[in-house]
Amino acid sequence: MNNPWAFINKSLSLKLILTAGLSLVSSVAALSYFAIIHQESVLMRYAVEEVDRLGTTIKLGTRYAMMLNSRDDLDHIITNIGMQEGIRILRIYDGGGTIKFSNNHQELESKADIESQACQACHQHTPPPEEVTLEARTRIFTGQDGQKMLGIITPVLNEPGCEAGCHFHPVEDRVLGAIDVVLSLESTERETIAFRNRSIAFTLIVLALTGLAIFIFMRRFVLRPIRKLIAGAQLIAEGGHCTRIDIDQPDEMGTLVHTIERMGRNISENQVEMNRQRDEYQTLFSLVPCIITVQDRDFRLLRYNQEFWNKFRPTPGDTCYHAYKGRMSKCPQCPVENTFKTGKSYTSEESGFDANGEIRHWLVTSSPIKNSEGEIVAAMEMCLDITSRKQLEADLERSEKKYQAIFRNIPNPVFVLQASDLLILDCNESVKTVYGFDKDEIVGRNFMDLYREDDQEAFRLMISSKSLHNRVIHVTKDGRRLFVTVRVSPSEFSGQKVLLVTTSDMTKRLEAEQHLIQASKMATLGEMATGMAHELNQPLSVIKTAASFIRRKITREEDLDRDILNTLSSEIESHVDRASKIINHLREFGRKPDMKLEPVDMTEILKRALDIFIQQLKLREIEVLQYFTPDLPLVQADASRLEQVFINMLINARDAIEEKWTAAKAAETDAPQSAPKHITLKTYVNNGNVVVEIIDTGCGIPTGVRNKIFEPFFTTKRVGKGTGLGLSISYGIIQDCGGTITVDSEPGKGTRFVISLPIATHEEEGHL
Repeated sequence: MNNPWAFINKSLSLKLILTAGLSLVSSVAALSYFAIIHQESVLMRYAVEEVDRLGTTIKLGTRYAMMLNSRDDLDHIITNIGMQEGIRILRIYDGGGTIKFSNNHQELESKADIESQACQACHQHTPPPEEVTLEARTRIFTGQDGQKMLGIITPVLNEPGCEAGCHFHPVEDRVLGAIDVVLSLESTERETIAFRNRSIAFTLIVLALTGLAIFIFMRRFVLRPIRKLIAGAQLIAEGGHCTRIDIDQPDEMGTLVHTIERMGRNISENQVEMNRQRDEYQTLFSLVPCIITVQDRDFRLLRYNQEFWNKFRPTPGDTCYHAYKGRMSKCPQCPVENTFKTGKSYTSEESGFDANGEIRHWLVTSSPIKNSEGEIVAAMEMCLDITSRKQLEADLERSEKKYQAIFRNIPNPVFVLQASDLLILDCNESVKTVYGFDKDEIVGRNFMDLYREDDQEAFRLMISSKSLHNRVIHVTKDGRRLFVTVRVSPSEFSGQKVLLVTTSDMTKRLEAEQHLIQASKMATLGEMATGMAHELNQPLSVIKTAASFIRRKITREEDLDRDILNTLSSEIESHVDRASKIINHLREFGRKPDMKLEPVDMTEILKRALDIFIQQLKLREIEVLQYFTPDLPLVQADASRLEQVFINMLINARDAIEEKWTAAKAAETDAPQSAPKHITLKTYVNNGNVVVEIIDTGCGIPTGVRNKIFEPFFTTKRVGKGTGLGLSISYGIIQDCGGTITVDSEPGKGTRFVISLPIATHEEEGHL
C-alpha cells in the first residue's frame, strides 16, 4: 500500500482501466477542445458577417441621404440604428478622417488617429487602396468597461452618382469616407462559455460511465477467468494434470481456456513421452555402435557408452588419450581441446590400437556441451570406425592407378570431352603417337580442331547424336590427314557429364582397301572389255560408213544433197558423243577417288551401272527386268563406289546364270523353261530406307557356304574365274555408307541380293 504503482503494476484490470481511461480522456478532451474551438470560430465568423452586413446595410440605407447631402436625415438614421442592443459605436468618417456622424454626439467633428487599429487597415498604404479585404477591415479589442468588442470599417466609395455636377466631390477622389460599426461580443462570449461548460460536463459523464463499464466488463469477463486460468496454469507448472477449467465463454477467453486445457493435456502427454525418450536415448547412448565419450577440460572421461567400454576397458578417472592410445599426455592435435577453446565442433582422423592390439582408424568429431548460461562444461567426442573404409580407399587407389595406367597406355587415342562445348578435358599417351600433340598442347582445345574446317560444323552437330563415325578425316599437328573411326560414349568425369571419345587410325587399312577396290575395278573393267568393245564398235561403224559415203561422193565428183549431209553430220556427232560418254564413264569408274558420302539417287546409279554392262548381258541373251519406283528419296553414299557394288552384283548374277546353263549343256539337258535367263532389278522405300533388289535365275549359293560369301578371297567360282573380293568389297562399301546387304538363295533356282541404305536427312543434305 505504500507504493500504489506497485499495486497497479500487479493488477491487469487497473492497468487496463488506467490505459483505457487515459486514452479516452485524451481523446474526448481533444475532441471537446477542437469542438469548442470550432464553435467559437463559427460564432465569431457569424458575428463578423453580421457586423459586415450591418455596415453594408447602413451604407445602402444612407446612400440616398448622402447623395442629397441631407445631414439631418443621416444623423437620424445613425442615431436610430445606434440605439439597437449590442451596437456600441456607429460613426461615419469623411475623407479626411473627421467624424461627421455618430451615435455618440460628443465625438462629432473630432479627428480620428490615423495610427489607430481602425485606420491601419486602409492607411498603412499610401495612397489608401480602394478595396480592402473583410479580414483586414475587422478588429477585435477590449473596451473601457472590459467588454470584448468587434469593429468593422466599411469604405464609402465615390460612385458615378456622386460625381455629377450638383456635388462637390471631384472624380479623382475614389474614397469619400468610411462607416465604422463596433458591436459588443458579450452575447457571443456567453454562448461560447455555455457550450464549453456543456462539453466538459458531457465529457466527464462519458468518462465516468465508460470507466464503470470497463470495470464491470473486466471483473466479469477478464479478472474472474484469469484467476481460474492462473490456478490451472500453476497446477500445470507444478506437474499436475489439468484437464478442466471451470470457464464456459464463447469468446476469445473461452478459446484461451480450451487452448490451455489442451496445452495441459499435451504437456502431460509430452512429459510421459519425454521420460520414454530419455530412457530410449540413454539406451541408444549406451548401445550405439560407434564410440561416444563425454570429457571435461582435463580430458577425463565423465561418461562413455558400451562400445567404448568393449574396445578400450577404461579405468575410473581415466583420460581419453590414455584409454585410446596408452599415452601419458594429450595428443598434439586434439579436437576436444579446440572445442573447449572456440566452442565449435571439430573433425579429425585418428589411428591407434584397440584392446585386442589391432590397428584401427577412426573419424573423430567433437562438439561442446553447454549449461543453461551458455558456458561450456564438457565436450562430447564421437568416433566412427572407418578401418574398412580406409582399406577400401587403399584398394580403390590401387585400382585407380591400374586403370590410369590402362587409360594412358591404350594403343588408340582416347579423349575426355566436355559434353556442352566439346572441350578436351583429358587424353591418353597415344594422342602424342597418332596426332603429334603433347598432352598440355591438346588439353583445353576444342575437339573440333582435329577436323578439317569444312567438316567441323557438320560433325559438331552429329558427335552428340551418333555413337559411331566411320572414315572421318582428322588433321595431325604437322598437317597430315588421317582416316579414323570415332566412337563416342557418354560418361562422367570429375562429377560432370562428359563424352568419352576413342579414335582408331584406319588410314593404312583404307589404303589397302583402296588397292583392293581398284584391283576389283580393274578386274571388272576386264570383264566388261568385250561389251565395251561392242559398244564402241557400233558408233565407230556408223562414223566410218558416213565418212566412206562422203569420200565416195567426193571421188565421183557428185553433188552431196544438203539434207543428206546434215543427216550424216548429225549421226556422226551423236555417235561421237555416245562413244565419248562411254569412254568418260569408263575413265570415271576406273579412277581412284577418295570416298565421299553425299546425297545420291540410287536408281540413277543403278541405271548407270546397267548402261555400262548391258551389252554384255545382251550378248549372253540375258534379259533385264526393271521395276523402279519413281521419285525415290536420296541416300547418303559414295556414287562411284555404290556403282561398283551394283556392277559386282550384275557380274555375279551373269556368272551364276551362265554357270547354270553351262552345267545344263554339259549334262546334255535342256534348261528348265520355267527359269529363263532373267536378272530382275527393283527399287522401293521400306521403313525409312531405300532398298535395291538384284535377283537372278542362276545356280544359287550352296547352303553350307552362304554365311561365308562376304569374307575376303572366298568364292564359289572355279579357279581363275573369280578373285573372291567382289562381295567382300561390296559389303564393306555398304557398311561404310551406313546400310546393309543381305542374301537369300536357293540352290538351282537363283539368288536375291537386298541392299538397303537409310534415307538422307535434311541436315545431311545441307552439310555434305
